[in-house]
Amino acid sequence: MTASSSPGSDARRRLPSIDQVLHAPGVRDLEVLYGRALVATEARLLVAEARDRAAAGDVDAGGTGLADIAGRLAGRLQSALAPSLVRVINATGVVIHTNLGRAPLPAAIALRVAEVASGYSNLELDLASGERGEREVHAEARLRALLRAEATVVVNNNAAAVLLAVNTFAEGREVIVSRGELVEIGGSFRIPDVLRKSGAVLREVGTTNRTRASDYRAAIGPATGLILKVHPSNFRIVGFAETPAREELAAVAAEARIPFAEDLGSGLIDPLPAPLDREEIVGASLRAGVDVVTFSGDKLLGGPQAGIAAGRTGPLRAMRTNPLYRALRVDKMTLAALDGVLREYQSGRGGDIPTVRMLSTTEAGIRARAEAARDRLARVARTLAVEVVAGFSAVGGGAAPTVELPTAVLRVRHPERRPDDLARRLRAGDPPIVARVAEDALMIDLRTVAPDEDEAVIAALAGLAE
Repeated sequence: MTASSSPGSDARRRLPSIDQVLHAPGVRDLEVLYGRALVATEARLLVAEARDRAAAGDVDAGGTGLADIAGRLAGRLQSALAPSLVRVINATGVVIHTNLGRAPLPAAIALRVAEVASGYSNLELDLASGERGEREVHAEARLRALLRAEATVVVNNNAAAVLLAVNTFAEGREVIVSRGELVEIGGSFRIPDVLRKSGAVLREVGTTNRTRASDYRAAIGPATGLILKVHPSNFRIVGFAETPAREELAAVAAEARIPFAEDLGSGLIDPLPAPLDREEIVGASLRAGVDVVTFSGDKLLGGPQAGIAAGRTGPLRAMRTNPLYRALRVDKMTLAALDGVLREYQSGRGGDIPTVRMLSTTEAGIRARAEAARDRLARVARTLAVEVVAGFSAVGGGAAPTVELPTAVLRVRHPERRPDDLARRLRAGDPPIVARVAEDALMIDLRTVAPDEDEAVIAALAGLAE
């Protein structure tokens, strides 16, 4: 018979009761900080876990006394109330990083969002008349002015905008899409799946690499509800390839009297400098005759997560009156953030938006910061081998997949620690720093690090040398 199963030696008998735990001096102090309800819940869980270990034969579980439980309880409570979503420093060089929340908002706009969120607002109130208003007026007036669009609709992301457009114009009908545009982007988001969920029937035309306007024209019939053009997002077909111009498709759609929509994916209001000067501009699609253009708010635009549809009044009114729109519309915080970002574009300060600024920063500017960081680390973290090397940043977010942005990268090595261990330690810091591992080294790309975050990065890297 083992010690844990002999008569009178059941470790569970030596465990304190819940009442004893809750009246222990250290635990009573915790109630002031965390509240009695949460303290009681976590105390019960701790005692239950100790009881389960004792029942499984752990003779040491019975030694879990009041002092031990109070100390462990404090750690659990701190962890239980710690925020799950925290700010991190992005040192990966991927500007629109989906895993890291995509576009960071300008600080002043984030404060404005907090101000709106912390109280009541005129979300659906006309302050002049005192009558009920429309939430759409807060950002969409600026959108229409910036895009020179007749009408706009804002929903919670671009997938929702595509879903709403297809459902509005082609529920129970056919949507014509080129085979070369039946894309899948991150998170297994597939155009055929979206069409199916919208209630439409996919009608493929052309081939993977070549589709002509005549293919669309030949596919149009009594069941056709929509022609849909899809931005290739995170891939490109090069070589023996052909796709009709928007103007050609707009003419085909107008001739058949059916709507023509384009999913731009990222979408830009203002052009970016080279090598991103070939990225799609929303205004160009509208001028080409596209009835409805959809794009994301939190990608190249640099705003909050949102899906934006712009185009002609008739089709956009139909989308807004679709009952599905109410399920997809955005809240006051998104509207406040979007309105603030659009105001920056309207005032000519679009270049100050963090995403736009990062994409436009020159390699020389990043190299100067990287060299300054290297020199600092040479003085305070001599254990580390730090070099500044040439590299490339990525746009990310499915935008400009073939474009590489020249940058300068801090390549960091430690004589004893593996680079993945260095990366893990950075992620465990406060604030967490997310970096890349490549070439058997830790890689820090300051393109995606705000200048006022440089000191935190240098301090964290110096800590790796300890």
